[in-house]
Amino acid sequence: MPTLDEARTVARFIHALSGGAEVRRKAAARELSRGDPLDANELVGHLISLARGGWEPASCVLSDFMSALEREAEHIPHVGALRRLAHVQSLDTVADLFAQGPAKREMDPDAAARADANAFSQSLGHLKQQARLTRDPDTLSRLATVSDPSVLRNVLINPRLTEALVVRIAARRPARPEPLIEIWKSPRWSVRHAVRRALVFNPYLPPEVGAKLVPLLTSSDLRELTRDNGVHPSLRAQAARLLEEGVLAAPSWGGAHGRGDGGRAD
Repeated sequence: MPTLDEARTVARFIHALSGGAEVRRKAAARELSRGDPLDANELVGHLISLARGGWEPASCVLSDFMSALEREAEHIPHVGALRRLAHVQSLDTVADLFAQGPAKREMDPDAAARADANAFSQSLGHLKQQARLTRDPDTLSRLATVSDPSVLRNVLINPRLTEALVVRIAARRPARPEPLIEIWKSPRWSVRHAVRRALVFNPYLPPEVGAKLVPLLTSSDLRELTRDNGVHPSLRAQAARLLEEGVLAAPSWGGAHGRGDGGRAD
């Protein structure tokens, strides 16, 4: 089983990697694949504790591990066993990451398709091209409401897109889950705290996605989440456990020295 010191070593290694979010996500997936599923759960549990204790390298790389559990799942041989074994190991904060079931609220796909058809007469191909290339903020705002995830995928790479608009898209209700998941997958926008917060508090976000964002929130966000009856109950319970984890964690390390690019170490 990986020790807390070994988890710190892993965090420092991934924290120091250059090459962007994809490189770090794949490195996190490799670490999760090295041992058996019990080891992977212990590693994630240690990283959550270290992050809740305020240790910067763990706080930074935790998002890479959360992303790897979803987007690199096919490269983690035992990913399907992690949730069951986390319960056996009494690692509740790890088991929480594998929430299942429908979102608290759901938008009918036919209703979403009708809304798109009423708002836009162009072909899907034209909408995607326009979403990627338009320089007009009003047009971009309108295209951001399309429920087809391929359109929003192109909106998200438009250089004219602002964080304020992404937050509005992430908080939009009612909403189909697919566009919300596209925001979570975006390396450019999913790292923004305001975007993560908007997603988690959106009752239309599937809990399996929300559960991987909750550990990345601040303590004040978590406290607010525990009091919000509009979100999925599993996310409220997860937030409460993480707040307790933060109280129990007792950091015994010095401050990390980061760079000016989000705190990643040299």
